Amino acid sequence: MIKMPPPSTSSRTGGIIPALFLAVAAMTFAVSAGAQDCTSRGNLDTIYCDANGDLTADLPKDPKRWKNPASLLLSYSPQEDPATYEKMWAPYVDHMRACTKRNVRFLQVHSSAATIEALRSGRIQFSLLSAGDTPFAVNVAGAVPIANHGTLKGGITAYHLIVVVKSDSAIKTMPQLAGKRVAHVSASSNSGNLAPRALFPAEGVVPDKDYKVLYSGKHDNSIAGVVNGDYDAAAVADDVLTHETIHRGAAPMATALKLLYTRAYVEGLAASCEA
Repeated sequence: MIKMPPPSTSSRTGGIIPALFLAVAAMTFAVSAGAQDCTSRGNLDTIYCDANGDLTADLPKDPKRWKNPASLLLSYSPQEDPATYEKMWAPYVDHMRACTKRNVRFLQVHSSAATIEALRSGRIQFSLLSAGDTPFAVNVAGAVPIANHGTLKGGITAYHLIVVVKSDSAIKTMPQLAGKRVAHVSASSNSGNLAPRALFPAEGVVPDKDYKVLYSGKHDNSIAGVVNGDYDAAAVADDVLTHETIHRGAAPMATALKLLYTRAYVEGLAASCEA
């Protein structure tokens, strides 16, 4: 049985890996800066400009190009069941509706790429994004991070990067993953790919060198794949496993798995704003 690490409310430090980010397209902002005379944009797409050097897209200089929509759409960059997250974020949607005095609705999307494209086109005004997707949203869609998810008393919430194997697995150490079937989530997933690639070499195993990375597409696919024997191990976020075993009634998963590795705290949700 897995003994889950305790939850954290740590603030961000050099040893913490950023996790989920909330990208918000502010209602008075334009979809793009559209600067023909831009002298500095860094890695931003050519339709954006970064004259102030803050690594995010600037507002258009002409206020007439700013946007002030009557309705706002919120989306979630999905890794699991979109319908589940629509229910989970319903109180936040209600809160935003009350705060903005506008019609705020949740829009289900079925891929990170669809979320970023919807931000870029202006179809949605704000979205919850994973940490791995945030740089793409900033550079391609003009998203600007503005907030971090947490609680008034506890501060910023966080989760762990973990590696799970079957309870009866002979794998006892990270180097023993060499030559095994190891699931990562997707190329842009932070806890499901980017963090493992950065951290696992120090543990004695290098993804795509010591083992071939197998992308499952979703955290819950990785977890179920280990339980069903499709993978020997999987790198996932521990809060997804908690969600699977508690909120979706898949408690047998916890007894079928054991924890091989856990790494520090990974920050929860942050927020951002589109220029």
